[in-house]
Amino acid sequence: MTIGPDTIVDIARGWVGTPYRHQAARRGAGTDCLGLVRGVWREAIGSEPETPPAYSMDWSEPQGQERLWHAAADHLREQAQVTEGLAAGDVILFRMRSGAVAKHLGIVSAVGALPTFVHAYEKYGVVESPLSRPFQRRIVARFKFPLEVF
Repeated sequence: MTIGPDTIVDIARGWVGTPYRHQAARRGAGTDCLGLVRGVWREAIGSEPETPPAYSMDWSEPQGQERLWHAAADHLREQAQVTEGLAAGDVILFRMRSGAVAKHLGIVSAVGALPTFVHAYEKYGVVESPLSRPFQRRIVARFKFPLEVF
């Protein structure tokens, strides 16, 4: 069975309004950006491939380790082009500050003249935001869910 990108977007949009809760991953109850991707995975694909270890808000920044990037690459399909070819349903990874580790995730919900993405934002919970130029410049990696489900 194949799950399409529109299904991924519909599931992600279903999380809009979920409050922000660090390390959580429950629609309606609370989530962070990783929890959103984990929750969409569960709804679209099934059981998560692994349970993430406890993590701090700094996402291994003091050590300079790209833990989130490596974990995403282990379970999602990394795309060669980072911003070219963005498609609905893509998981995007952001480096929010120059020289910092990449530590924010979102799911592309619309492309074209007015692209948007769904993400969990600390003060706002899960929202659908414009994928503005400042956000686009911060994208460091792009992934696709493994949509073949047997």
